[in-house]
Amino acid sequence: MKFRKDKDKKREPLPGERQASEADIGLLLEGTFPYVAGGVSSWVNQMIRGFPDVRFAVVFVGSLEEEYGEQKYELPQNVVHFERHYLYAKRAAPEIEKIEGDPATFAVVEEMHRYFRAPHAHAEGRELFKQLAPELAGGRLNNEDFLYSHRSWEFISAQYREFSSDPSFVDYFWTVRTMHAPIWVLADIAKNLIPCKAYHTVSTGYAGLLGALLKYRTGKPLILSEHGIYTKERRIDLFNAHWIPDNRVIFQRDPTEIAYFRQMWMRFFEGIGKICYDASDSIIALFEGNRRRQIEDGADAARTTNIPNGIDVARYGPLRSQRPARTPPVLALIGRVVPIKDVMTFVRAMRTVINRLPEAEGWIIGPEDEDPEYAQECHNLAIGLGLQDKVKFLGFQSMTDVLPQIGCVALSSISEALPLVLLEGFAAGVPAVATDVGACRQLVYGLDAEDQAIGAAGSIVGIADPQSLASAALELLTDKQKWQTASDAAVRRVETYYRQEQMFERYRSVYEEHAWRA
Repeated sequence: MKFRKDKDKKREPLPGERQASEADIGLLLEGTFPYVAGGVSSWVNQMIRGFPDVRFAVVFVGSLEEEYGEQKYELPQNVVHFERHYLYAKRAAPEIEKIEGDPATFAVVEEMHRYFRAPHAHAEGRELFKQLAPELAGGRLNNEDFLYSHRSWEFISAQYREFSSDPSFVDYFWTVRTMHAPIWVLADIAKNLIPCKAYHTVSTGYAGLLGALLKYRTGKPLILSEHGIYTKERRIDLFNAHWIPDNRVIFQRDPTEIAYFRQMWMRFFEGIGKICYDASDSIIALFEGNRRRQIEDGADAARTTNIPNGIDVARYGPLRSQRPARTPPVLALIGRVVPIKDVMTFVRAMRTVINRLPEAEGWIIGPEDEDPEYAQECHNLAIGLGLQDKVKFLGFQSMTDVLPQIGCVALSSISEALPLVLLEGFAAGVPAVATDVGACRQLVYGLDAEDQAIGAAGSIVGIADPQSLASAALELLTDKQKWQTASDAAVRRVETYYRQEQMFERYRSVYEEHAWRA
């Protein structure tokens, strides 16, 4: 059996990074804090600042550096270590050399892929990945083995012949290469990261795979906090992706079938999601619906739990006294201008709202740089509906500035977890109209009987239903008594169940269990 010396050079820190020799919690982040504003990034910022006695090592993983601008958040002092990596950045290709490839290792690779195709039929998936993890950086399955070994070529060719329904081997080959290349980037990160007492990833996906590599490399605990369900949101993205090839001619296509390469990408993310679940010591969801989905996707129920988001109620409470006597006729969508927020449904709803309440306005408050093409389509739709003076794209704004000026928060998303914007609005006394996704129903109507007795903090409507969204919003904006009742319920619910002190207390217990006692 052939062992080759590791050829990797020690990584030089990038500008703005921080260096430490050790940390308490290794925080593993994919495409979020500190380079993306709002949502999960806000939660990460809140968590770091909520534990000033904990030393964090933050590892940011992104796709390409040019897709991210300047940091949106200043790093708190207790972030003692910060490093960033880009999975698809151009790298110097390793020297081409003839490599046979280790047969025993590739046998494990083949079995691992069989496991991914039918995870419920194989109980040994966790053990298979534990065998592979140490081989990925400096072992017998280096990047060079993947790129140049005879066994790698044979494996890819055999997989194509056995499974691919797309006629193009060239596209198959490069899809496999593109799909697997980040694994070795993550393996190098895992190899070189400073020692931590525990690792905490806020998603499955690439950050979750990095967590699994670190868990098996160091033996330290891994904590997973999943806000949305990563694999579900990836499936939505992949369904709409234009960059995935489909080389079948029209007679080979079945409209009820997903194209093969699209299926490959979905299976890949489902596979690495399962690896993360297998490796995690504690699997945290924001609400019961997502916890059940995690179990359906392969998480061990005994390691799952719910910890809902909490917010700084004291920060938003004083905003209630700043509200005008009359409910402002302003409906605000607060979030990124991206397809998953279904901003177009909000714009269409505003046409109906304006027809019945001409003084009303629709504010879209959030960054537009993540998907500029979609953002332009939203602008065009507003113009096409004659709403250019009524639907305002305001970009990122301070929540404490805008909340006293709006009458109702609107959330038209097709997928959410437990959106902070609803809780922040509630704390400021602003009710909401939201689609029936994630924990929105729980937030608006209450979870159990005691919670439901508080009353409705707004309304829930169906996905992609602009008429229902408009009607529900108009009821709140035009009925003072209904608005006040919903506002009172919103305040009471967030003060009772969703304070950040409650969230911090529960996470401290998780850290104490896994990090301090490890």
